[in-house]
Amino acid sequence: MFDTLSDRLASTFKNLRSRGRLSEADIDATAREIRVALLEADVALPVVRAFIARVKERSLGAEVSQALNPAQQVVKIVNEELVGILGGETRRLRFAKTPPTVILLAGLQGAGKTTLAGKLGHWLKSQGHAPLLVACDLQRPNAVGQLSVVAERAGVAVFAPEPGNGVGDPVKVAQDSVEYARTKQHDVVIVDTAGRLGIDEELMRQAADIRDAVRPDEILFVVDAMIGQDAVNTAEAFRDGVGFDGVVLSKLDGDARGGAALSIAHVTGRQIMFASNGEKLDDFDAFHPDRMASRILGMGDVLSLIEKAEQTFSQAEAEKMAAKLAKGPKEFTLEDFLAQMEQVRKMGSISKLLGMLPGMGQIREQINNLDERDVDRTAAIIKSMTPAERQDPTIINGSRRARIARGSGVEVSAVKSLVERFFEARKMMSKMAQGGMPGLPGMPGAGGGATKRKPKQQQKKAKGKRRSGNPLKRAQEEQAAAERRARGAGSGGGAFGLPAGGDSQDFELPQEFKDLLPPK
Repeated sequence: MFDTLSDRLASTFKNLRSRGRLSEADIDATAREIRVALLEADVALPVVRAFIARVKERSLGAEVSQALNPAQQVVKIVNEELVGILGGETRRLRFAKTPPTVILLAGLQGAGKTTLAGKLGHWLKSQGHAPLLVACDLQRPNAVGQLSVVAERAGVAVFAPEPGNGVGDPVKVAQDSVEYARTKQHDVVIVDTAGRLGIDEELMRQAADIRDAVRPDEILFVVDAMIGQDAVNTAEAFRDGVGFDGVVLSKLDGDARGGAALSIAHVTGRQIMFASNGEKLDDFDAFHPDRMASRILGMGDVLSLIEKAEQTFSQAEAEKMAAKLAKGPKEFTLEDFLAQMEQVRKMGSISKLLGMLPGMGQIREQINNLDERDVDRTAAIIKSMTPAERQDPTIINGSRRARIARGSGVEVSAVKSLVERFFEARKMMSKMAQGGMPGLPGMPGAGGGATKRKPKQQQKKAKGKRRSGNPLKRAQEEQAAAERRARGAGSGGGAFGLPAGGDSQDFELPQEFKDLLPPK
């Protein structure tokens, strides 16, 4: 949702970093670019004015002028001000001292309240609570049936005594649900209320009556993040008519400009508490202003990525896998590779996970074009192998590859490619487990290693004395060599090249050796 805004801000800061010192004109130009980027993202005008004024005030002060790196200091200021307009600190749910805690969901029709009720219930269940969903939307056709289906998928209980479709009293259902929750030991009650296509008196009166009947501990206003400026107007109307304690953003994964998310907390004075960014039940989490600001500025969201990994991966399994890799690369099998891949798949979309890493905004297009089904194809190939083949992939020959390809519905080349990539991955993981960095030639513990000189036996031998190309001169050289061999054969030769039986005085020293001798 914030891709366009992120790209504009990244371009602005890139131009800023090329300057050593920042003048007042540089800061004015930067503020102008940020203002345009925010307005294009559909951020409310009052919010933009307040934001730009604050950024300029801080950037023109000593905070930037005395900084070692002024450009980075400006980026830091923009990040902190973004966190401020997004609500500052993370807002947590308030739970009642005496259960059950009652949470009332309010908002317009189509904002996604019913689906969000299931996501919130699923999230609370993962936190160790026993939530109960209450069907108080008795106006919209089949709203009660939809909530029952969503509750079943989330694995939580539902209270739906009325059929809906215009039949039943939503205020009485809400009252009865609290007593039902006490009886059945549910510690959280999530009330799904009816919405309207627009703000009207009947909608406000019904929401206010339910509020007075159950006295909720939290009233959450559910807003569609894709409706732009109208989201802010609707939020102000609900705040004045019914009142709410926090905001939940739905459809944050849409392709809208996202200005509502940047405006609503600042305009209404109520913090964003949760965000829904997908269709699956797991695509829902607490809203962290600092992490969202970091994503907008292209700095990633490593903390959320770590939290997802901690929720998915078992510490005992991770230690077991590390110990196996430390023993040697052959200990890591395709069975282990499949298990690790399925664990990563449980964390969610691969594209979303990569998007949480810093600097991934530069390759956003490639990430968005990733085919998530490649993971499923890889799993199908491994599952089509026998236990022996998974344990030792080196036994996979041509006929085995053909059988595996038929079993997994892929080409033979895909099986061959997977096995080759597995061997490379296993080698790299083993190097990392042993403390080395793979693929860095010349580094200790690296995959490359220092360049070694060849042994002398492998070095190219020096060429001997070449023969003359002149036939007459070559004949003279051959005759002289024959005479030397004859003299050597006749005398037998002595040590140090002296003629056998000859006098040392007959031996003539070279001139360079004569120079080293003392004068006579």
